[in-house]
Amino acid sequence: MLEQLKKEVYEANILLPKYGLVTFTWGNVSGIDRKSGLFVIKPSGVEYERLMPEDMVVVDLNGKKVEGRYNPSSDTPTHVVLYNRFPKVGGIVHTHSSWATSWAQAGRGIPCYGTTHADYIYGEIPCVRNLIKEEIEDAYEKNTGILIAEEFEKQEKDYQAVSAVLCKNHGVFTWGKDAKEAVHNAVVTEEVAKMAARCEMLNANVKPDPQELQDKHYYRKHGENAYYGQGQGE
Repeated sequence: MLEQLKKEVYEANILLPKYGLVTFTWGNVSGIDRKSGLFVIKPSGVEYERLMPEDMVVVDLNGKKVEGRYNPSSDTPTHVVLYNRFPKVGGIVHTHSSWATSWAQAGRGIPCYGTTHADYIYGEIPCVRNLIKEEIEDAYEKNTGILIAEEFEKQEKDYQAVSAVLCKNHGVFTWGKDAKEAVHNAVVTEEVAKMAARCEMLNANVKPDPQELQDKHYYRKHGENAYYGQGQGE
């Protein structure tokens, strides 16, 4: 079942240690097949060096395991919520990558200080609040997803333009059109988190990019009038 998607999700998971985004088993990637309403996710607690494509677990959009010899990632309920609430998302990544998680532990969003950030993510990468005690004790992972989705809706953020979020005192979630793009966005998030932290070390009074510069760099890569790269089919 979904053998090609299992392969793609396996390959995306293997990219996490390659890019230094995970230590031990501190992360996971999933990818969804929207036609079937099923997604594939890394098994819980299995070391990356032991993973094989056939180890990936198939789950439905109610969070029920459909196929797999292992239990799915403990973060599966968060993925379930995000796939249901963000219908154009095709892949999701969760990591505790060190620079981005440092911002999460500080309870701060990552400001857009430069064009590297602006090229990929529109404006600040938000940091959502802590879950309250009742939310933690009752369906912690599911409530993490609900919190992310509700914060994006409340702040009227476009989840396609802002493809990353920090969970306070926890870690990072990113997403994209598929699992590979979600990993790409996780790498970008980690790099801009590092740059932003160093930027503040060098200049404590630094301000975000001028909005017109942010807009120029974001929209030259995204949207109807984008002109970066070689274009469709080239």
